[in-house]
Amino acid sequence: MLDAIRWDTDLIRRYDLAGPRYTSYPTAVQFHSQVGTFDLLHALRDSRKALRPLSLYVHVPFCANICYYCACNKVITKDRGRALPYLQRLEQEIQLIACHLDPSQKVEQLHFGGGTPTFLSHDELRQLMGHLRQHFNLLDDDSGDYGIEIDPREADWSTMGLLRELGFNRVSIGLQDLDPAVQRAVNRLQSLEETRAVIEAARTLQFRSINIDLIYGLPKQTPDNFARTVEEVINLQPDRLSVFNYAHLPERFMPQRRINSQELPAPADKLQMLQRTIEQLTAAGYRYIGMDHFALPDDELAIAQEESTLQRNFQGYTTHGHCDLIGLGVSAISQIGDLYCQNSSDLTHYQNLLGGAQLATSRGLVCNQDDRIRRAVIQQLICNFSLDFEAIEQQFNIDFQGYFGELWPQLQTMAEDGLIQLGSEGIEVLPAGRLLVRSVCMVFDSYLEQQNRQRFSRVI
Repeated sequence: MLDAIRWDTDLIRRYDLAGPRYTSYPTAVQFHSQVGTFDLLHALRDSRKALRPLSLYVHVPFCANICYYCACNKVITKDRGRALPYLQRLEQEIQLIACHLDPSQKVEQLHFGGGTPTFLSHDELRQLMGHLRQHFNLLDDDSGDYGIEIDPREADWSTMGLLRELGFNRVSIGLQDLDPAVQRAVNRLQSLEETRAVIEAARTLQFRSINIDLIYGLPKQTPDNFARTVEEVINLQPDRLSVFNYAHLPERFMPQRRINSQELPAPADKLQMLQRTIEQLTAAGYRYIGMDHFALPDDELAIAQEESTLQRNFQGYTTHGHCDLIGLGVSAISQIGDLYCQNSSDLTHYQNLLGGAQLATSRGLVCNQDDRIRRAVIQQLICNFSLDFEAIEQQFNIDFQGYFGELWPQLQTMAEDGLIQLGSEGIEVLPAGRLLVRSVCMVFDSYLEQQNRQRFSRVI
């Protein structure tokens, strides 16, 4: 069983370090300003020549209310009119990007994130989707993975009906915690009834997949009250669950300064929350996919992991890693072939650049051969919990043990500790190491020693 996890508290305490989440390798920390619009246009041309399928990410940064834990790029405003100038520039960007691609390149995956995408009015959502369909080859047969993030406080039956009509077939619902005291401490009051209503609408309207996000480690959480939240969520029967570890970094994220650090649970309590959550979800039939993600056995992610075809990109675990990812909107990241690039994270700057008919690329990175090799290694480990040396050797024409010889002592220590099984043919991440797979991946990260670990959350 791929989802088998063995809880080893001693091992977790030793290997629970701060490190990247590896939605990419190299990570966004390595992006630099020497990569710009010219590199993006060059990559788009290569994508067009190869006729690679596409994955689109659209960032909608607006929220009506601030959640104190949030580390996303967002704009807090009650003024719904703020969206209009942004949408005008976003439509310009869509047009500028699409003219460098081939109309036959199919959009297999689409995701609206934020912020709160349903901050937009029904007319604005309809217009934005119409503009995307006009310029990109969106699928009309409901076979694509077209998802959107939902705040149940900003959506009702009519909203869900509109989203289904526009072609969305997956929803990701922010819940975080159901305990009223926790919700007050993070300024996100959201009832179980509001959440259930959105889920019932999604099911009735035949959305294909429902994901729920939870966070452990928030102020006023205890192992007992979080276990009650998990129990209620299991009763809602989502297809997927994301259970994130709250990283308290108030020096980097201003909203987190409103959280009383004295009310945060102790590290031992956080560990207990995670352990009980895993036990509850496993007992309810969910499989551990990896990196905070759980899915029912018939979910596409679970099936892909069984078949060793699971991949990972800036949208997390995916079955569409073979697509070129085009990021649209403020701070959005693209991954096109060997290019990573990110739009300006400043809303005014983003809008001004597009107002001048320029793309908003502000930084990025072009992978070299070493990056490609390490990316493939990390991808295999984080998605499949295993690594086949021969596959890497054949793909890149290297001798694996020769290329990574200096890493062998660290890998042998991990093998002695019971995280991995290290053989002449490959690495197997053992049940006790699966929660710590980020720590295994970090061994292969050549940039990690150069960077400030405080920029990252802890593994657990």
